[in-house]
Amino acid sequence: MAKTLITNGLFVTMNEDKPVISGYMELEDNRITAIGEQAPPSLEGYNEVIDGKGKLYMPGLVNTHCHAAMSLLRGYGDDMALQVWLQEKMWPIEGKFTAHDVKYGTLLSILEMVKGGTTTFVDMYDHMNEVAQAVEQSGMRAVLTRGVIGLCPPEVQDAKLKEATQFAKDWNGKANGRITTMMSPHAPYTCPPDYIERIVQVAHELNLPIHTHMSESLREVLDNEQQYGLRPVAHLEKLGVFSRPTLVAHGVHLTDEEIAILKRYDVRVSHNPGSNLKLASGIARVTDLRQAGVLVSLGTDSSASNNNLDMFEEMRLAALIHKGVSGDPVAVPAAEAFKMGTSEGAKSIWLEDVGILAPGMKADFIAVDIDQSHFYPKTNYVSHIVYAASAKDVVDVCIDGRWVVRGGECLTLDEERILHEAQKCFERLTS
Repeated sequence: MAKTLITNGLFVTMNEDKPVISGYMELEDNRITAIGEQAPPSLEGYNEVIDGKGKLYMPGLVNTHCHAAMSLLRGYGDDMALQVWLQEKMWPIEGKFTAHDVKYGTLLSILEMVKGGTTTFVDMYDHMNEVAQAVEQSGMRAVLTRGVIGLCPPEVQDAKLKEATQFAKDWNGKANGRITTMMSPHAPYTCPPDYIERIVQVAHELNLPIHTHMSESLREVLDNEQQYGLRPVAHLEKLGVFSRPTLVAHGVHLTDEEIAILKRYDVRVSHNPGSNLKLASGIARVTDLRQAGVLVSLGTDSSASNNNLDMFEEMRLAALIHKGVSGDPVAVPAAEAFKMGTSEGAKSIWLEDVGILAPGMKADFIAVDIDQSHFYPKTNYVSHIVYAASAKDVVDVCIDGRWVVRGGECLTLDEERILHEAQKCFERLTS
């Protein structure tokens, strides 16, 4: 049984009386066993004792919406509206993606995420066995789902649903429990109603949550109304989607009535501020959602629409833009943005034992180098994390009790090979 002690560190516990404590944290196998101000008097019995001086330890960041393999298309289609971007730039080239492309696009994203302090991510894509194998190899934690687009002949719909179902069965609980799965109709505008109902039925049979895109752009909402006579929220409610635990991505264009429906069904919303701003999709009503009691987390979306996977940046954007549009400087305080990127992210994807530094929780945490000018003076470290820090400040990452990054170096992946292969994939796809 491996025991580790970290001493002389600063630890972000987010306890009300003392959000950051100076002291120690003890780990045993893949759990945090103790955390406090006074380290044990004896260092005997520990396999490793780490001096945490100059480091701030915090929960790993949780990215609740991503399409990891799309890192291969970073910079390929910028400054366009969502539907144009999808139809003219993304979908034509994604149609050429092979399993090999998905593998290296995903590994490229995992490398960026894990070195930048993200320990858990949600991924919706195709060739998901490749994604799952990349997660397993990297040591990351992930909630994975085969995103299904239903704009195809019935036999292709059947094949996609069968593949998504088999993937969900095969990988749920795998990689020592680090991988869980969901079912995913891509979006109301890419899946016919009867197809969504079939996906919901499978989610019931497998007892799995559902993840989908919803109300991302105004055009999408108006098109849905024109085609089905309902806005996306009522449409998905009618099709039974919310009869399963549900995580929706974006939720930008919502009415008061729709927010009340999401609250009633305990639908969770992944807020993707960077992607929504870049695609000019709009600004989600995050303060209204949170005031209504809807659980809101943060996601990057893909690095083709972001264009990075820096969750520190998403926390900062979430804290800033809602102040700007509301005129309320406390619309999303730093501490709330921090929770959206950590504990509320974990809760949003039904992970009960990650997202917080506390005894009994999984040892999923990161260390940030605070011995740098932008962390001085030593005032409010939660504020510094949200308003001043970036992914580049992360030096150590531990997931499920295993060191995945030490001293800024990823210990589980061959970085040079991944960069080389990802570039080759892009060149082939665009030749």
